[in-house]
Amino acid sequence: MNIPEGILCTKTHEWILEEGKTAKIGLTDYAVEQLGDVVFIELPEVDNSFSKDEVFATIESVKAASEIYMPVSGKVTAVNEELINSPELINEDAFQNWLIQIEPDNFKEDSEGLMEYSDYKEEVQ
Repeated sequence: MNIPEGILCTKTHEWILEEGKTAKIGLTDYAVEQLGDVVFIELPEVDNSFSKDEVFATIESVKAASEIYMPVSGKVTAVNEELINSPELINEDAFQNWLIQIEPDNFKEDSEGLMEYSDYKEEVQ
């Protein structure tokens, strides 16, 4: 699994990667491992806006259903359609198979308190 450089993680197991004026958001490898085989993902529509820590999606696996929270506030600019049709792809690579792309309202301010991946991995062990 290739972990992108500069990725930040939340205590609720989401990751975010800033890419210029947009950012991709997904679930961490740890979260995907804990869920087991993913069978369904519900993602928001493009142009929907969410506040930091607001639920923006749900994911279901053979083990459990979970809510997914926004790491920073912003407006959805893209949704990973492949995951809606083939949710099991997230089990193959949690970082390659992002959930949504957003235009953050204020990335610098909202991302304070998020962890670098190495710190996140230490916390979940």
